[in-house]
Amino acid sequence: MRTNTMPHHEATHTESGGRVAGPVLVGSTIAMGLMAGLFFAFDVSVMPGLAVGDDRTYVTAMQHINRSIENGVFGLVFVGAFVATGAAAWLQHRAGRRRVALWAGAATALYVLALVVTMGVNVPLNNDLAAAGDPAGIHDLAAVREKFAGTWVATNMLRTALCTAGLGALARALVLHGRATR
Repeated sequence: MRTNTMPHHEATHTESGGRVAGPVLVGSTIAMGLMAGLFFAFDVSVMPGLAVGDDRTYVTAMQHINRSIENGVFGLVFVGAFVATGAAAWLQHRAGRRRVALWAGAATALYVLALVVTMGVNVPLNNDLAAAGDPAGIHDLAAVREKFAGTWVATNMLRTALCTAGLGALARALVLHGRATR
C-alpha cells in the first residue's frame, strides 16, 4: 500500500489543479481545432474559389469577409485559443504533469507564432484592402488584388500549419493527461 508523502497543502493544491486542468485542456484543444479549421477552410476553398474569379469579385468578397469576421464569436475563439492553451499548460504544470505541460506549452508557442503572423502580416493586408475603398471606385483592381493575394494566401497557409501543429501538440497532451489521471 502506497501512502501519500506530500504535505496536505501540496496534495490539495495538485488535486484542485487537476480537476480544472483536464477541462481547460479539452477547451483549448477545441479552440485550437476551430482556428486550424478556419485557416484551412480559407486554404482549400475560399481563396481557391476567389482566385478563379475576376478582380472586382475578389476584392469585394475579401473586404466583406474581413468585415464579417470581426464579431464576438470569432473574437472569443481567436483570443480563447491563446488564453485556454496557455492556461492548460500552466494548470498541467501546477498539477505536476510536466510532460503534458510541455506539449501544451509547445501548442501555446505555436499559436503565439500564428498570432504574430496574423497581427504582423494578415491584419495589415486586410486593413490595406479596406483602405483601398469601394471596389466600384478603385481604378486598378488588379493591382490592389495582386498586392494583397499572394502574401495573404502564403501567410494563411503558415497560420494553418502552425495551428494544425498546435492541435497535434494538444492531442498529444490530451493522451498524456488521460494516462496520468487513470
